[in-house]
Amino acid sequence: MQLARVIGDVVVTRKDPGLTGLKLLVVQPLTPDRKPIGRPLVAVDSIGAGVGEEVFFVRGKEASFPFYPTEVPTDAGIVGIVDHWSVE
Repeated sequence: MQLARVIGDVVVTRKDPGLTGLKLLVVQPLTPDRKPIGRPLVAVDSIGAGVGEEVFFVRGKEASFPFYPTEVPTDAGIVGIVDHWSVE
C-alpha cells in the first residue's frame, strides 16, 4: 500500500464497460513526510474518497479486489481514507 493525496477527478465520455459506475480519481503519491513523490496517477475509488483527502492505494491485481466478484480492469485502486498518520 502507498500513501497519496487525491488531487483531482476524471470525467470521461467513453470507458471500458468494466468501469461503468465507478469513480476515477487522480492521486499524487506521498512520502511519509507528506511530500509529493513520483508522478500522479489515476485510481479507481472503492471507498468514496474526495479531492483533498489523504488516502492509501494499492497497485496491480490487488486494485480490483474490493470489487470482487466483478473483475475491474484497473491497476490502481483507492482502498482507504487516512484519518491520521505520524512518523517518529
